[in-house]
Order: sequence, then C-alpha cells, then structure tokens
Amino acid sequence: MAVKVLAIDDSETMLNMVKQTLEMGGYEVVTAKDGKEGVDRYSDSNPDIIITDINMPVMDGITFINEVRKLNGEIPIITLTTESEDKMKQKGFEAGANGWIVKPFRPAQFLDIVKQVLSDD
Repeated sequence: MAVKVLAIDDSETMLNMVKQTLEMGGYEVVTAKDGKEGVDRYSDSNPDIIITDINMPVMDGITFINEVRKLNGEIPIITLTTESEDKMKQKGFEAGANGWIVKPFRPAQFLDIVKQVLSDD
C-alpha cells in the first residue's frame, strides 16, 4: 500500500511539482491550495505525512500545523517554503513541524527528506 501524502501550497506550479516528485517516488498524493482546505483534506484523506507551505492565503502554514496538531500529535509534517529565517523556522518547529525544506528544492533531496522523516516515525 502506498504511503499517502497531503501536500498544501497556494502556488499551483509548486503544488504540481511537489505532486509529480512524490508520485515518482511512489507516493500517493492528495493536494490542497491553502491551510483551511488542507484541514478539510486531512480529515477526509487520513494521510501518513503532510508537506505544507507557510505563506498562504485563508490559513497560513503555521496556523494549519497548529490545527492538525490538535487532531494528531504524531503525524510527520514537513514545511516547504521560501522562508529561511531562523525566527520563522522556530515558529514552525514550535507549532509542530518535523522538517523544513527551503524552495526551490531538488527532487532527489526532497524525496530523501520525506523518506527520512517517515522513518523517524
């Protein structure tokens, strides 16, 4: 059975790139375009891991992570963002993120990080 990933990003281009990369790695991918849709998709799809952007309309990634952590304290969450500031990273980890990837990403490296976070589970 394929590992299911919930990928959230307000950029359709980035979301497609993430989806294609993950599917090449053998993952099943569910997508959402903002944190609010992400919370809805999370409840519907019961993913094994979440990859989320930080800067999004409607509900940002930090708020999204906080919402998911209320529902599930265990699921691995990786942020994929243009944010590289330590202060923002700190906020992400305090909210409950397990990993931080700065865009743009290299597909092989991205898949390695996903695999690594899943094996830490």
